[in-house]
Amino acid sequence: MKNQTVLIVGGSGGIGQACAELFSKAGAKVVLAARDKEKAEKKAKSLNENGGDAYVIEVDVTDLGSVSDMAREVHENLGEIDVLVNAFGTGLIQPLLDIKPEDAKEVFDVNVYGTFLVTQTVARYMATAKKGRIIMFPGILGKTVMRNTSVYSASKFAVTGFTKALVEENKRSGIQFSLLYLGGVATDFWENPNVDMRVQKDKMLTPAEVAKAVYYAASQPGQSVLNELVIQPESHQMV
Repeated sequence: MKNQTVLIVGGSGGIGQACAELFSKAGAKVVLAARDKEKAEKKAKSLNENGGDAYVIEVDVTDLGSVSDMAREVHENLGEIDVLVNAFGTGLIQPLLDIKPEDAKEVFDVNVYGTFLVTQTVARYMATAKKGRIIMFPGILGKTVMRNTSVYSASKFAVTGFTKALVEENKRSGIQFSLLYLGGVATDFWENPNVDMRVQKDKMLTPAEVAKAVYYAASQPGQSVLNELVIQPESHQMV
């Protein structure tokens, strides 16, 4: 991964920051793109102080202008984007009849429309370069469902379907796609008041464990592609 440019969208979150740590140690140029710029800058500062090459860009994934500016800035300053890690998203776990329509809209805006905007924008650059890897996080709820996840699962199944269709579209473009179906990860996702679910974070996957899977997907040799990977905590298995 040395000298490759890795764009992590969701760079202020636990998974995004753990990925930034691992890619930075491998010698990659890491861009943390996030709405919470202050948190991303704190992580970038730490990486750079330890010999890394990290940058920060503020982005709103639901705004085309913001996403376009992000991709253009990375390309102009760092060159081709080798890896896109779509590590952003928002949660909603509630019974259908309790869900506020505006909360449902936010989930679809971020998880579906945001994923579309970021992926389409970055893929234009990758298609020109005839290479690139895009790593998606539909999570286990983009593969199967559980109680009270109607809206959230719908948004994550959309990411799965979107990516599978892109694989068919891009068989000659040089762009490779990976789908990571992750079980519960110990991040601040569970602090969201719209996630009405008791959890035991000490029994979940850690962001560092997830980052290893992301790195593995991004560093496949030659023409190899890690298409799909399921990782779940032992106590939360769903098949």
